[in-house]
Amino acid sequence: MVSTAIPVRTRAVRRPMSLRTRRAIAAWGFALPFMALFVAFMAGPVAASLAISFTDLRGTDLRDPLSVNLVGFDNYVRLFGDEVFHQALTNTAVFVAGSVPLTIGAALAVALALSRGITRLRTFFRVGYYLPVVTSIVAVAVVWRFLLQPETGLVNSALRGIGIDGPHWLDQPGTAMGSLIVMTAWRGMGFVMVVFLAGLQAIPRTMYEAADIDGATRWQQFRYVTLPLLRPTMLFAVVITTIGQLQYLEEPFVMTRGGPLNSTLSVSMNVYNQFGFGNYGYASAMAYLLFVVILALTAVWFRLLRSR
Repeated sequence: MVSTAIPVRTRAVRRPMSLRTRRAIAAWGFALPFMALFVAFMAGPVAASLAISFTDLRGTDLRDPLSVNLVGFDNYVRLFGDEVFHQALTNTAVFVAGSVPLTIGAALAVALALSRGITRLRTFFRVGYYLPVVTSIVAVAVVWRFLLQPETGLVNSALRGIGIDGPHWLDQPGTAMGSLIVMTAWRGMGFVMVVFLAGLQAIPRTMYEAADIDGATRWQQFRYVTLPLLRPTMLFAVVITTIGQLQYLEEPFVMTRGGPLNSTLSVSMNVYNQFGFGNYGYASAMAYLLFVVILALTAVWFRLLRSR
């Protein structure tokens, strides 16, 4: 007997997406607009500038791209014989060597004072120290330029009040770089101070109580408790400050124009000038050499200040 049973179709049951999958889709949905903008306006130009650094592209070649030639590492080799670039690199090294320790030291001192020493008007002082950070660099540089004017500036006027003739701060190679270092450290101190305050508040109070019981002085507590436990915060502050100072541009551009006699010319300002001259390939090579220097110094700081 032949069976006449009709097969029944079974509908496939769709399994609901897990919570983890839904969260991942939502996260990528929020991230995609930023990633698209990043690729279009950041990653793309960065990759293009790397390719340009191996060419002889100039401003006059933009109308005729076919005239651009690949020159390999010629632009990078040319940097080693460029005296202006050597001067800019030396100036940048001096600026970083002076401004980074001054910024970190001043920010740590202020953070310690606001964390323990100063109790009244603490919020007022925190806002006051942080205010220069949110102020435009150009505005700060213009104000400091007026303060350091040789005849009418507030600094020299105060010095004349106590019988001292102040120098031409921004017109002499010996004082121009120092003026930029002090101004940059004053402006950047507020951000680093906030970072240190967060690190200090994360240190358990029981550590200091145990040190008090053991008879440790304030200096011993700072050396053997605060500094070791502040190493991750110190690493972040030093790395961020170093990267920022290696790229300093607005300060000399507004205050000294890189002078006098190129004594305050930075690598970033030299890159800016070369782009202005139309030397796009050479300027790109200079920028990427600075990028390599930043990577190397960052690796050194991670090696020295990593948690043990």
